[in-house]
Amino acid sequence: MIPDDALGGLRERVFARLSARLDGPGAHPVAVGLSGGGDSLALLALTCEWAQYSGRRVMALTVDHRLNPQSANWTQAAGEIAQQMGADWRGLSWTEASGGSAVQERARLARHALLANAARDAGASILLLGHTADDAAENRWMREAGTPVGTIREISPSPVWPQGRGVTVLRPLLSERRERLRDWLRARGLNWLDDPANDDPRYARVRARKAMAETAPDAARAETSILLDPGPLADEGVFEFSREALARSGRSLATALLCAAGTSVPPRGERLSALMGHITAGEPQVTVLAGARVEIEADRVCIFREAGEQRRNGLFPLSLSAGETAIWDGRFELMAREEGWQVLSAHGNLSRLTDHDRSRLAALPSAARLSFPILRNALTGRHLLRSSKVRIQALCGRRYRAAALCLADETTQEANLFDLWHGETGPTALFSS
Repeated sequence: MIPDDALGGLRERVFARLSARLDGPGAHPVAVGLSGGGDSLALLALTCEWAQYSGRRVMALTVDHRLNPQSANWTQAAGEIAQQMGADWRGLSWTEASGGSAVQERARLARHALLANAARDAGASILLLGHTADDAAENRWMREAGTPVGTIREISPSPVWPQGRGVTVLRPLLSERRERLRDWLRARGLNWLDDPANDDPRYARVRARKAMAETAPDAARAETSILLDPGPLADEGVFEFSREALARSGRSLATALLCAAGTSVPPRGERLSALMGHITAGEPQVTVLAGARVEIEADRVCIFREAGEQRRNGLFPLSLSAGETAIWDGRFELMAREEGWQVLSAHGNLSRLTDHDRSRLAALPSAARLSFPILRNALTGRHLLRSSKVRIQALCGRRYRAAALCLADETTQEANLFDLWHGETGPTALFSS
């Protein structure tokens, strides 16, 4: 076997990145996305070696997209090699695979959703993915060519919502070259799969890969911007910023819009730029973007869920099954301890609350109260803001803080992220008991 130092110290570098982020021995596994390709196979092999020293379990997850006749065989082969390396393994399947437009983008989102759900079910808060410096360079090329793709960062929240709640993506190979990983695999006699779709020029990423073939990409560039403090009502889904500060932080604005609305599709660039222009100019107005209501005043900007968007998107009352977790409007996680409970929008139902419950909502902007969840007991017909029989956790503030941690702190630890998502709702939350 070729010594690691003869291959540029790849093993030591990746071990250092894993140790800097991940906890030591513990009951929670580390999840790894395994396609069977060279990048993900190298990541799994390195992670399994690291885990032997660190006392962690590894859970490999493989998604069968059903877009190739050989995909089932590829999935089986990935499972076999994962188990040979000592990892637990689970195969996942995209059952909605079909032709049509944007199949690669739909497959990517489906893959992220399946991986995030499986990781969370296994108790993992960190999902490792095998993106490389080549991937980061290809993404930059695609953006410059007009393809709307995001920046690949070493650590970031899962890009899907609400499936990705509580799951953070870590890319420990993002500073490594793709061919270096294959050299490392060859030196260990490990074979990987090559998907023919990776050579299909109909896809933007393939065209980017060919265009970048002769270019040595820079190491992934770290983000330096930070997210602004969202104010004391963030756990209620109401984000309040200084107008002048927000005018200088488009990232804070875009993140707050998604978190407040409970959505995952960022606003189009031109619409976000137009909104930033209004904020910069200090023009008092109310607008709706990406499902969120934005109230611009002379000195502050308030962002929260727009109740009208709830109605237009067909948000119906949600019946809760005892003991099962449910997500309402992408912003609240609920679990009933008994049958007979529903959750519905406050819009049109505020008058059914008691005076005490309505007084608890008085701290919120009047329009923000309309998009709040209200509990209804089907047996008694009573409408309540909260009940000891239903656990409610607000997700908006946690989601924003998770994004802020990943963006601002390049040494974000697994334990901090786990505590953020699994700790109790803050004492200012209306639903805390």
